[in-house]
Amino acid sequence: MDIHSLRSMLAELASPEGGWCYVPEQPAHLEPTCLALLALAGERERYASQIDSGCRFLEANASGDGAYRLLRGRYEATWPTALVLFTRAALGQSDLQPVAKRLLELRGQVLKNDPEFADMIDIDVRLRGWPWAEGNFSWVEPTAWGCLALRRAGFGHDPAVSEGLQLLLDRAFDEGGINYGNRKVLGRMTEPIPTPTALMLLALQATDETPRVLAAINYLAEHTRHSTDLEHLCWAKLAFAAHADHLPDSLSLTRLDNAICHALEKSEGKLPIVRLALAILALDETDSKPFRLPPLAITKSETTNQQSPIGNQQSSTRFLERIKSGARNFFIRGMSAIRQFPESSAVHIAEAPSYDADLVSILKQQFEHFVAAVPLAGKRVVLKPNLVEYQRNKVINTDPRVVSAVIELCKQEGAAEVVVAEGPGHWRNVSFLVDESGLGEVLQRHKVPFVDLNHDEPFKMLNLGRLTRLDYLYLARTVAQADVFISLPKLKTHHWAGATLSLKNLFGILPGICYGWPKNELHWRGIPNSIIDIALTCTPHLAVVDGIVGMEGDGPLNGTAKPVGVLVMGADLVAVDSTCCRLMGLDPQRVPYLVLGLQKKLGRMADAEIPQLGLTIAAKAQEFALPPKIEKHLIAKPA
Repeated sequence: MDIHSLRSMLAELASPEGGWCYVPEQPAHLEPTCLALLALAGERERYASQIDSGCRFLEANASGDGAYRLLRGRYEATWPTALVLFTRAALGQSDLQPVAKRLLELRGQVLKNDPEFADMIDIDVRLRGWPWAEGNFSWVEPTAWGCLALRRAGFGHDPAVSEGLQLLLDRAFDEGGINYGNRKVLGRMTEPIPTPTALMLLALQATDETPRVLAAINYLAEHTRHSTDLEHLCWAKLAFAAHADHLPDSLSLTRLDNAICHALEKSEGKLPIVRLALAILALDETDSKPFRLPPLAITKSETTNQQSPIGNQQSSTRFLERIKSGARNFFIRGMSAIRQFPESSAVHIAEAPSYDADLVSILKQQFEHFVAAVPLAGKRVVLKPNLVEYQRNKVINTDPRVVSAVIELCKQEGAAEVVVAEGPGHWRNVSFLVDESGLGEVLQRHKVPFVDLNHDEPFKMLNLGRLTRLDYLYLARTVAQADVFISLPKLKTHHWAGATLSLKNLFGILPGICYGWPKNELHWRGIPNSIIDIALTCTPHLAVVDGIVGMEGDGPLNGTAKPVGVLVMGADLVAVDSTCCRLMGLDPQRVPYLVLGLQKKLGRMADAEIPQLGLTIAAKAQEFALPPKIEKHLIAKPA
């Protein structure tokens, strides 16, 4: 398929009101609109009408303060400001100074350089870049876009740009590449990711080619040798074009173009708009090269412990907003007082010796105990597995065979529609995870759709927990409007929460476009607080825990496999997670989020109040190794 046909296809996908969406039948969003405008700019006259309507959509989401934010989305999510500034500059628009000025004001907060935090990570927390949301910390992708935008718009010599580029270099790996922000967590090195690596290289182009830049080029070159993922290939091509004089001899851009074309053919015309736009930009051989920037010398910046002005603005909320928030708090306290515990807290533990067992029959026998409370017939059922990231030979995610069995159960119970959905906090490119993990093959076999919750339409809901002090939560519409919502976690330990089970799994229903990657704001507001706020606001109807092979030790990513041979099911998620903790030899009374869940009447925790169906806990309990340094995150043992 030639580039002119691709542009024609992209133009036809424009929303009627102008702009482009992430997926069909969704209203327009800022990011896909920006990338689509950049892709069509190679033939501006031919697509003048679509470009004009796309620009009008951007301006319809302009705030009076110079920022750009999706008006129907989370107000604090200002990260699209940099993308819009970059796009407007690339299109040759004028009057960019107010936007650039506001972008400079939206820089991230500075973390306090306390010894405990320094023990967890090895980056310079005093460096400021750009956050995903106002009042938050700086992360790689928004920082790369902030530097790109200011350089493209003619503000590259501002000291903030030099500091942002320093931040990118500081967070890059010596061995090559970068992820969304942390090189090391709790003494373990993390893994680089292709897309943020490419964006880092684009931001750092035409500066000094430092060893970490050259290592990042080599990492990306090695990754593309084996990759068939269209998004990774396209971003890599754009990054390589910006560093053409420093590419390894083994890298063939012609071979990379062929790989992109092959990925396009394999998609059979069913491409998300972002990927289609990226393919056009990567394959464009004309003079329209929006990502190519003039040289820039990085000036060493003095780091500062000054807090972001945004944080100060948030703390001085207008009086009227305080009154409204107080009224909402009063209403929520009243609802909490009359909230009732779940009608039943029964939990079923079933023997499941391996993933090759007849899992459907096992689940069906378990579900007989819950079908009256959670009928599936005629319902739209959304399944939320735990899909964090993919590492070969690690038991990080809910096994696809368990997901397959639950899909089959739903079909046999007469569900009108089954949807599998997830919004990982570590990877934006969820299509890559779905394919690599084996889940894609399961979905294809069952003809079941997958929804990327990170880019789903945001759905504003009153926060029914208030522990995070957030008045509202923005959930993925697919989950918020499901008839039946089922949490499908993996049985794992967690280095901050103690355990990650059916409740911690709910972090994935908050869209990344509202909270960023990783969803770190949910961490610094308190992981237990965030878990319970989300669960009270959007409570799953059922949980099915994959405990056939769990993870012990440094979970949720770096632990070791622990065969347990069970599937655990229940409709009271506090009871389910408490039971799973007991199976792991962890006292649930020591897990803060479970204690909060009990206090908020989300569910029951006491062993005596949880009817155990199927196997007893004692029959399958094992002592799981706990994560290192977990004691300070757990409630002290009773004297």
